[in-house]
Amino acid sequence: MPQISSPTDWQETFDALTTLDATSSLGAEDLDALGEAAWWLRRIPECIAARERAFAAYLDGDRPREAALVGLRLFYTLSVRGDGAIATGWLRRSARLLADLPEGVEHGELKLAEARVARDGGGFDAELARAQEATAIGRRFHDPDLVALGQYIEGRVLVKQGSVPDGMAILDDAMLAAVQGELGPMATGQVYCNVIAACQELGDLHRAGEWTEALRTWSESQPVSVFPGLCRVHRAEVMHLRGAWTEAEAEARRACAELTGVMPAFAAEANYEVGEVRRLLGDFADAEAAFRRASELGREPQPGLALVRLAQGRGDAAAAAVRSVLADEGNRLVRAKLLPAQVEIALAAGDLATAETAAGELEEIALEYGSPALDAAAGSARGTFDLARDDATQALVSLRRAWKLWQTLDCPFEAAEVRRLIGRACRVIGDDDGAELAIGRALAVFEQLGATYEAKRTAALLRGRAGTSGLTPREVEVLRLVAAGKSNREIADELTLSVKTVARHLENIFAKLGVSSRTAATALAYKLGVV
Repeated sequence: MPQISSPTDWQETFDALTTLDATSSLGAEDLDALGEAAWWLRRIPECIAARERAFAAYLDGDRPREAALVGLRLFYTLSVRGDGAIATGWLRRSARLLADLPEGVEHGELKLAEARVARDGGGFDAELARAQEATAIGRRFHDPDLVALGQYIEGRVLVKQGSVPDGMAILDDAMLAAVQGELGPMATGQVYCNVIAACQELGDLHRAGEWTEALRTWSESQPVSVFPGLCRVHRAEVMHLRGAWTEAEAEARRACAELTGVMPAFAAEANYEVGEVRRLLGDFADAEAAFRRASELGREPQPGLALVRLAQGRGDAAAAAVRSVLADEGNRLVRAKLLPAQVEIALAAGDLATAETAAGELEEIALEYGSPALDAAAGSARGTFDLARDDATQALVSLRRAWKLWQTLDCPFEAAEVRRLIGRACRVIGDDDGAELAIGRALAVFEQLGATYEAKRTAALLRGRAGTSGLTPREVEVLRLVAAGKSNREIADELTLSVKTVARHLENIFAKLGVSSRTAATALAYKLGVV
């Protein structure tokens, strides 16, 4: 098959072969080249059709090795498009063709495909074994692409299993081959994307950011392929954490447009990023819509959707959603993304036992993987829990350490959230100046980021005295009884008020806190330290 090396080559090859195909019968190599050009041009239906014909042509020419390689490319193309059953059929057909042939590079490609199947089934050991076999075959046949592709799978599996130094060393080796231009374009793009994904799973934000910029530079040379879209997903994730939300949303939305129908799994990630940005901006309706689109494309919408439910005052729904996902999730790094939300949701409901268990598990994961981002998340969770159990002094130890880590990682939103907690803890121990400074700085960051929902909540806390958020003493009494589950009649009886007066107090409370339900008022009052 001719080597295709640039967008101009892809377009010229596609146009020439398509024109020729209309007037004469293309041979196996030309059909193979047509399928390759169509893939790089994101013309997936044409790619699949050409490769199916190339497979048949190679078989007719008694060339089973070449046919098997085309079958494995069909497996990959159909897998990333979400057609798993058809993809598996092509994998099995290719395996049968290679079974009786002497070992070659194609057998290494088969091992890579088998590793992908093992990953989808959650089999880390099988995935690792197939990847190592692919790397060994690549070395025997001096194929740098095969070696690097096997290495990135091996490295990611080792990182997921907790062997972080060994895994990252292997990933760095694969990435070096890509950066030095030792690999073909397909292998280069795959290595870039997967190493960045491993860094993001681990919470290695600095390395993820550096490699993402390197991928952006490289993908600009592949403007019509899928790789610019994949890069946009990674860039959106990094920019979101850096607080560049407008740019992050723009990149994520472009990725949605470029990848939907081509690579649904990555389009799902892009939609999830849109949801996260809209949630942080306080646009809960658009956030929910984006999370639902991500779910339709196969991406778990939690914890983002659960945090939207919490903000909407639907704490029970939020708790149930996170609990359900955690019950079925065994990947420790994925659990680490869910546990901070479970701590927040559980504490809003007054469920200290669940919050403590989640915070403890998060600390264990952070210790196991040695990631600053996981360490910061664990410190935030532990400090929040300690503050909820009225140990403000101990809370400050964890919170101040977490704040410094988030600052070092250049995550302004997370740092501001922790600083607001520091302010609450300072108020509890009587350090009013420290409280005002910490809460005031958190408010400034939220306003700068455009986080209107959090800014409003923080402003209410700043205006308040001793954690009352601007509520009168009587309104605080009413809110505490609401948080305890009392009805208006029960509150009226306990405070010797009329039901009408209690209702008026509730209207004032809702207005001051910017909420519209008893559940939302309770959750917000807890987070602000009113209750």
